[in-house]
Amino acid sequence: MNIMNILLMGPSQGGAQGGSPMVSILFFGGMILIMWLFMIRPQTKKAKQQKQFIDNLKEGDKIVTIAGIHGKVKKMNDDNTLVVEVSPGTSFTIERSAISMEYTSAQQQKTAATK
Repeated sequence: MNIMNILLMGPSQGGAQGGSPMVSILFFGGMILIMWLFMIRPQTKKAKQQKQFIDNLKEGDKIVTIAGIHGKVKKMNDDNTLVVEVSPGTSFTIERSAISMEYTSAQQQKTAATK
Protein backbone atom coordinates (compact mmCIF):
# COMPACT_ATOMS: atom_id res chain seq x y z
CA MET A 1 0.00 0.00 0.00
CA ASN A 2 1.02 3.51 -0.66
CA ILE A 3 1.56 5.85 2.34
CA MET A 4 -0.84 8.37 0.83
CA ASN A 5 -3.60 5.73 0.78
CA ILE A 6 -2.99 4.97 4.46
CA LEU A 7 -3.22 8.64 5.41
CA LEU A 8 -6.38 9.14 3.38
CA MET A 9 -8.05 6.15 5.07
CA GLY A 10 -8.16 7.99 8.41
CA PRO A 11 -11.34 8.10 10.50
CA SER A 12 -14.27 10.07 9.17
CA GLN A 13 -15.08 13.50 10.61
CA GLY A 14 -17.87 12.72 13.02
CA GLY A 15 -17.62 8.96 13.42
CA ALA A 16 -14.73 7.23 15.18
CA GLN A 17 -13.34 10.06 17.33
CA GLY A 18 -16.53 10.84 19.19
CA GLY A 19 -15.04 13.95 20.89
CA SER A 20 -16.95 17.17 21.16
CA PRO A 21 -15.71 20.37 19.57
CA MET A 22 -15.79 21.98 23.05
CA VAL A 23 -12.78 19.88 24.13
CA SER A 24 -10.80 21.11 21.13
CA ILE A 25 -11.71 24.72 21.89
CA LEU A 26 -10.69 24.33 25.55
CA PHE A 27 -7.40 22.70 24.57
CA PHE A 28 -6.66 25.50 22.09
CA GLY A 29 -7.57 28.14 24.70
CA GLY A 30 -5.27 26.45 27.23
CA MET A 31 -2.39 26.55 24.77
CA ILE A 32 -2.92 30.28 24.21
CA LEU A 33 -3.05 30.89 27.97
CA ILE A 34 0.20 29.01 28.55
CA MET A 35 1.90 30.91 25.72
CA TRP A 36 0.73 34.20 27.24
CA LEU A 37 1.95 33.24 30.73
CA PHE A 38 5.40 32.07 29.67
CA MET A 39 6.25 34.30 26.72
CA ILE A 40 4.23 37.49 26.35
CA ARG A 41 3.66 38.50 29.99
CA PRO A 42 7.34 38.40 31.09
CA GLN A 43 8.36 40.33 28.00
CA THR A 44 5.85 43.13 28.64
CA LYS A 45 6.84 43.21 32.32
CA LYS A 46 10.51 43.63 31.38
CA ALA A 47 9.68 46.33 28.81
CA LYS A 48 7.67 48.24 31.41
CA GLN A 49 10.56 48.01 33.89
CA GLN A 50 13.03 49.21 31.21
CA LYS A 51 10.82 52.19 30.32
CA GLN A 52 10.52 53.13 33.98
CA PHE A 53 14.32 52.98 34.38
CA ILE A 54 14.90 55.19 31.34
CA ASP A 55 12.30 57.71 32.50
CA ASN A 56 13.93 57.97 35.95
CA LEU A 57 17.49 58.57 34.70
CA LYS A 58 19.38 61.50 36.15
CA GLU A 59 22.82 63.02 35.73
CA GLY A 60 25.56 60.96 37.36
CA ASP A 61 23.86 57.56 36.91
CA LYS A 62 26.13 54.79 35.68
CA ILE A 63 24.64 52.98 32.68
CA VAL A 64 25.32 50.29 30.09
CA THR A 65 24.23 50.85 26.49
CA ILE A 66 22.74 48.17 24.26
CA ALA A 67 26.15 48.01 22.55
CA GLY A 68 27.78 47.13 25.87
CA ILE A 69 29.47 50.49 26.46
CA HIS A 70 29.71 51.46 30.13
CA GLY A 71 29.54 55.10 31.09
CA LYS A 72 28.06 57.80 33.27
CA VAL A 73 25.26 60.19 32.30
CA LYS A 74 26.89 63.60 31.99
CA LYS A 75 24.03 65.68 30.58
CA MET A 76 20.40 65.10 29.63
CA ASN A 77 19.21 66.97 26.52
CA ASP A 78 15.63 67.97 25.74
CA ASP A 79 15.58 66.15 22.39
CA ASN A 80 15.50 62.68 24.03
CA THR A 81 19.28 62.25 23.96
CA LEU A 82 21.96 61.92 26.62
CA VAL A 83 25.61 62.83 26.78
CA VAL A 84 27.46 59.84 28.23
CA GLU A 85 31.00 60.08 29.58
CA VAL A 86 32.93 56.84 29.06
CA SER A 87 36.26 58.06 30.40
CA PRO A 88 37.47 61.43 31.70
CA GLY A 89 37.31 63.84 28.77
CA THR A 90 35.62 61.37 26.41
CA SER A 91 31.90 61.60 25.90
CA PHE A 92 29.33 60.95 23.21
CA THR A 93 25.64 61.55 22.58
CA ILE A 94 23.16 58.67 22.45
CA GLU A 95 19.39 58.22 22.32
CA ARG A 96 17.60 57.29 25.54
CA SER A 97 16.32 54.14 23.88
CA ALA A 98 19.93 52.91 23.46
CA ILE A 99 20.33 52.43 27.21
CA SER A 100 20.22 48.82 28.28
CA MET A 101 20.49 48.81 32.06
CA GLU A 102 21.99 50.39 35.10
CA TYR A 103 25.67 49.64 35.66
CA THR A 104 25.12 48.10 39.11
CA SER A 105 22.49 45.74 37.64
CA ALA A 106 24.97 44.68 34.98
CA GLN A 107 27.60 43.96 37.63
CA GLN A 108 25.13 41.90 39.68
CA GLN A 109 24.17 39.84 36.64
CA LYS A 110 27.82 39.28 35.76
CA THR A 111 28.69 38.01 39.25
CA ALA A 112 25.59 35.80 39.33
CA ALA A 113 26.58 34.22 36.03
CA THR A 114 30.07 33.36 37.29
CA LYS A 115 28.78 31.61 40.44
